[in-house]
Amino acid sequence: MLLWLTAPCQAEPPASQLRRFEFQRTLMGVPFAAAFYAPDEGSANKAIAAVWARIEHLNWMMSDFDSNSELMRLCRDSGPGKPIAVSSELFRVLSKSVEVSALSDGAFDVSVGPLIKLWRRARRQKELPDPKLLQEARELVGFRHMRLHCDACSVELLKSGMRLDLGGIAVGYAADEAVRVLKQHGITRAMIDGSGDIVVSDPPPGSTGWHIGIASLREPDAAPTQFVTLANCSISTSGDAYQFVEVGGRRYSHIVDPKTGLGLTERCGVTVIAPDGITADALATAVSVLGPERGLKLIELQTDVAGLIVTLEVGRQVTRHSSRWHTLTRSACEGGSPQ
Repeated sequence: MLLWLTAPCQAEPPASQLRRFEFQRTLMGVPFAAAFYAPDEGSANKAIAAVWARIEHLNWMMSDFDSNSELMRLCRDSGPGKPIAVSSELFRVLSKSVEVSALSDGAFDVSVGPLIKLWRRARRQKELPDPKLLQEARELVGFRHMRLHCDACSVELLKSGMRLDLGGIAVGYAADEAVRVLKQHGITRAMIDGSGDIVVSDPPPGSTGWHIGIASLREPDAAPTQFVTLANCSISTSGDAYQFVEVGGRRYSHIVDPKTGLGLTERCGVTVIAPDGITADALATAVSVLGPERGLKLIELQTDVAGLIVTLEVGRQVTRHSSRWHTLTRSACEGGSPQ
């Protein structure tokens, strides 16, 4: 499933002389897009430079590709009886990761790194992981084997060889931070999209919100037929529309089930609306793993969160949504084309 940003839904003529600016850049391994309203090009360029610098710093902090990142140094240096002090920011993201891991009973698991590493190799080679290696990796997974020491802002990994992975939460947090940086530069009408993890602030001038289209799971490149209009919140999507591999005639998603160590095989697209990007991103991943029934139950237990789950069943697209979906979304006006 893919989210499309479309033209703002006009409710009244623009109330100011703000100009719309758009920027794109690949960071954290995904395409980021920024759209916001600023008084002039100079202030827009200064603000976006600060945004990119902030995301680059977060990538250094949370990357599992960079062996020198703060996260990878933690994985390398920590072990049983050896807590490692980390930055307050990484501690905050890890704390949120553990929170969602517990809420989802491990469907989202921050310690899934050993399995992710195996599955990436499997996708490149287009063959399933060796069963012995898979079992060895599974034995290292379990968020309860990570201990957070709040008083010392330190993290202890209770099993040697554990590897943390923030792939299901880091981009959402980066989008949150990007919007925060823009506000520091006086820009309050903004949208940041990190490959489907979207955070929006105040609406564009003269509109009620940012008009966002939700693409079809079956035809992700077709124009979306469902829209939401949002302001001051986040919307994240997770699914296998683009990232998948076929092995032995079976389709596997890039999203890994921590319990099996393999990519998901059921066609599913999940969209979650939440107050912030870090929550929406993590919950979208968790719900994808849980599936429609258990995923919706998880969403219903949260405050100010709504979800939409689309599955392909016998070639037919089936849509389910949580009870707060229509409450947290506003009817989008007709028209608008993807930008």
